[in-house]
Amino acid sequence: MLLTNFSSFILETGTDEAGRGCLAGPVTAAAVILPADFENAILNDSKQLSEKVREKLRPVIEEQALCFAVTHLHPKEIDEINILNASMKGMQECVLKLNPIPEFIIVDGNRALNAKLGLKNTFGKRFTKEEIELLKSIPNQSIIKGDSKYLSIAAASVLAKTYRDEYMNKIHEEFPMYNWKQNKGYPTKEHREAIRKYGTTKYHRMSFRLLPEQLKLEI
Repeated sequence: MLLTNFSSFILETGTDEAGRGCLAGPVTAAAVILPADFENAILNDSKQLSEKVREKLRPVIEEQALCFAVTHLHPKEIDEINILNASMKGMQECVLKLNPIPEFIIVDGNRALNAKLGLKNTFGKRFTKEEIELLKSIPNQSIIKGDSKYLSIAAASVLAKTYRDEYMNKIHEEFPMYNWKQNKGYPTKEHREAIRKYGTTKYHRMSFRLLPEQLKLEI
């Protein structure tokens, strides 16, 4: 079983994201505070779990967590502030939604969660001064491969992945020719061939290399 706590704080939240490498759809972030006595032998990094197991774990996490939050950051915002900043901003937004507010944050990766705050974005949420100060006040630690080490980060990875998959399944109905229900917006050969044939949609990330030769595409 993964570790339950990194810090000495009771209200420690784990946070993670899903969909960073996709060509279409949002990057989805989640944050979870688990009770101190939470145990689950199956829970792990969402990439190590089957879709069936992730769907089974989602209600368990939601029912047993002290609190959780999920946020989608959409392509226009990703294109404006870049995918790395969008991923971090999504996790920051999740932290602000938590009730109670965490005393400590652990984040998957190698970048501090409060490294960039107050971006001058046109799309999506803009943080207030109070929200920025709150995020700055919470100590945090980035942990490489944290989603395979700590339960709360693993739980966040499962929520981020399942909520994002649910979103991609929904927009698949609007544009079935890209088969997002199957590829979830990742750069598969099938997805790229569909972009080549049909062009782009409002759900595509125009700042990404959509085709190998990056042809000029019609929006």
